[in-house]
Amino acid sequence: MIHHWVGTIALPGATLAEALELVQDYDRYAEIYDFHVQRFERLSADDGRFAVYLRVFMKKIVTVVLDTEYDVVFEAIGDRRAFVASYATRIVEVDTADTPEERTLPAGRDHGLLWRLNMYCSFDERGDQALMQCEWIGLSRSIPWLLRWVVTPLVTSVPRDLLMRTLEAARDHLAMSGADG
Repeated sequence: MIHHWVGTIALPGATLAEALELVQDYDRYAEIYDFHVQRFERLSADDGRFAVYLRVFMKKIVTVVLDTEYDVVFEAIGDRRAFVASYATRIVEVDTADTPEERTLPAGRDHGLLWRLNMYCSFDERGDQALMQCEWIGLSRSIPWLLRWVVTPLVTSVPRDLLMRTLEAARDHLAMSGADG
């Protein structure tokens, strides 16, 4: 199955620099995006290019935990615009996470809820706010036709909900930062 979602949110009072600083603040992802991110590790950083590890979880009736790695590229487009491309280079499902029996499942022997993921975000500073638009493209295993009518609404709603909550978390965190500063 292909999952393709696009969302845009206004970041009132935020500058382009503040928005980019937020999305590059990987050390705080588990705090900012606590509804989805459990752990983070910066694997490398070099002039706007990052390799990062995230342990993420998705909960909708059942909880799925994934160990993921991404290549992320930040690119300025003039003084008021930027583009960020994030490509998953590794996605493995974690069985019995955070227990002594924890193990990763081999590809093809997992639930196939997320095989590939690319995320593209553009930022545009306009007046007294920045705009953030993210496009989420993911691949998951198809659902057997006998279960499709029950499972499809759940599987397709998770990426949409995560994208929406990610955008809202960025907006809310920037609003709180602005109130503190």
